[in-house]
Amino acid sequence: MNNKQKKVLKIAGLICLVPALIFFVVLVRALSILESKEKILNYNNATASVVLSDDGRIIGKIFTENRTNVNYKQIPDHLIHALVATEDVRFFKHHGIDARSLFRVFFKTILLSRESSGGGSTITQQLAKNMFGRTNKGPFPLLVNKLKESILARRIEKLFSKEQILTLYLNTVPFGENVYGIEAASLRYFNKTTSDLKIEESAVLVGMLKANNLYNPRINPKKALERRNLVIRLMVENNYLKQKKADYLATLPLKINYSNIESKGPADYFIYQIRNQAEKILADLDDNKKKWNLEEDGLILNTTLNLDLQKKANEAFYEHLSVMQRKLNEQYKKGSGKKYLDCWVKKELKAAGFSGDEKEVGLRTVFDWKGTRTDSISAIDSVRMNLKLLHAGLLAMDPLTGSIKVWVGGIDFKTQPFDQVLARRQMGSTLKPFIYATAFENGISPCEYLNNDSIVIEGYDDWHPANFDNTYGGKYSLTGALVHSMNIPTLNLFLETGFESLDSLWKKLGFSFDLDNTPSLAMGTSEASVLEVAVAYSAFANGGLKMIPQILVSITKPDGTILWKAGKKKYNQRVLSERTCTMINYILQKAINQGTGSPLRYSYNVTVPLAGKTGTSQDYTDAWFAAYNPSIVMVSRVGGSIPAIHFNSGSLGTGSALALPLVALTLKEPVPEYTSGFPELDSELQIQFDCPDYREKDVIDNIREFFKRNRIYYDSTDTREIRKRPSFFKRLFGKRE
Repeated sequence: MNNKQKKVLKIAGLICLVPALIFFVVLVRALSILESKEKILNYNNATASVVLSDDGRIIGKIFTENRTNVNYKQIPDHLIHALVATEDVRFFKHHGIDARSLFRVFFKTILLSRESSGGGSTITQQLAKNMFGRTNKGPFPLLVNKLKESILARRIEKLFSKEQILTLYLNTVPFGENVYGIEAASLRYFNKTTSDLKIEESAVLVGMLKANNLYNPRINPKKALERRNLVIRLMVENNYLKQKKADYLATLPLKINYSNIESKGPADYFIYQIRNQAEKILADLDDNKKKWNLEEDGLILNTTLNLDLQKKANEAFYEHLSVMQRKLNEQYKKGSGKKYLDCWVKKELKAAGFSGDEKEVGLRTVFDWKGTRTDSISAIDSVRMNLKLLHAGLLAMDPLTGSIKVWVGGIDFKTQPFDQVLARRQMGSTLKPFIYATAFENGISPCEYLNNDSIVIEGYDDWHPANFDNTYGGKYSLTGALVHSMNIPTLNLFLETGFESLDSLWKKLGFSFDLDNTPSLAMGTSEASVLEVAVAYSAFANGGLKMIPQILVSITKPDGTILWKAGKKKYNQRVLSERTCTMINYILQKAINQGTGSPLRYSYNVTVPLAGKTGTSQDYTDAWFAAYNPSIVMVSRVGGSIPAIHFNSGSLGTGSALALPLVALTLKEPVPEYTSGFPELDSELQIQFDCPDYREKDVIDNIREFFKRNRIYYDSTDTREIRKRPSFFKRLFGKRE
């Protein structure tokens, strides 16, 4: 052998040695990162926890990856057939690796460029990738991953049946939009469970597996339709579908029922509260030392929320607030309060530490009732738009159980996450029923009359309280004063009953804000949240018992085993007598039918039996409405993002104009379980209410008034002190005590 031949042999040896060395390196690397048999057997998907309404419907999910697992029995045959025909025609014949498919890919797909020939990886190899992912570390990562997946595929075929492999595959495969698994995809694109899919719908979803975004039926409907029909043809070629049936299916238009409850769900603010409570419960739960994870363990959270009523409340927000927001924008556009608004814009920019050009345009998220969008807008315009937004919260609860039935915490969770149900604001006249309840508890009759004359409060800069309509004179019964929400008679009642009695009831009802002992308290200057007001009004609805709000009923494992269940809620205490509640309920029914809440009847035609009270804080900063009957309590509040932003007229900014419509629109179509009426007054109480709401002063009243003064000194350190009036003769001769 000459030198030339030796040289050729050496080169040939090197050529053979290099692939061998590469294969050896790839094999060692693949084996070093290969999952064990035990890890494969114990594999569990990261599965989304599901939040359910009170009747078992999905209202949201909590997840890292949006996935809900199904079992094999829930998968229709036509879905299996579409998958096998498209992704792995020899699935039921091979043992994880299909050499024939590899040759087919080489000749048909690579050499002949035939798209319909399929891929080289088997379903089992794809499952291996879905289960354990791929690595980008070390030499030759692509070859390492392919070899690892081939070895894993062989192991998986030995450990699981074909049915189990198909189930695992369909539960792990991605469908784009952060959706994983066939169940989540069925809900997203067709708003139905996997078991309810039609043949053409299964073909659409299977078609997406080749390229999630390219064949997404929402983003690219034309491409998705072409891909669907290709899957249907492959089902025919592999004898899973008759040609006649396929021809018919191919003529059907592409129809989806897109339902992305994660992008803007029906109860995002509520789900946030559910998540917080569930995480606290799971942290304290002792379940054989297992730490449960809401984002991965596929738990089922059963809640108290009524989905139908929640949807109606959401629709009410859109219908009413979109109109009122436009009117508020027009008010500021006309110049009313514009300088004040601009001042606040500057303050907000400074508080946020903004140091750039405030007029420089950039991409920013903008909330709009037509749809939240990303828009080119300057920093100053962005802040101005946000400051002008009307915010609102609405909550409904069952007064007999404390179960929360509706929770709308704001106008848009993504851009305005602060929960308005929990925000504390001045109550306005929604406080007044508690003053009257205090009076009834102290034995004052609903037919006792209260002066409506103008008065001055000394010690408080000679404060001159006024009625909303600026009318004075005459006398109102307790009933008439509350029905028509009269300020001066209410103040006189507060002065008569005293601060301590009201403060005692306030604390029993569970309000978190301490009352200030001031005469303006009678006008509703105290603060409370929508949730607190709902709990307090529930005492009227249920006959005097304070309820504990409840949102979470139970937490169960994916197999249905109960992990945690709420105990039977007990009443904290009796806070009011049944008699007092009956009287308040009677008066507040009149407030709905004849008083400040009457737009509920004549403007919105709501027929549900209700009692209720409107409330408007100073300068129309916040508008309130509380309505209830024995089966439901519903409270709404609407206000600007800061107190300085508000309507400047009562026709738009009062509780009856701004907050009441949210409740009215929610209850316009009666829900049978929330239409309970109030019991009739017994004969003794009917006598108690047998008096007119208002009467003019007679001669005796005028004589009494002559000997009284209209200036009252209020001493907050001693509840109140009405200074003695000088005697008639001393007044005649100008002497003073």
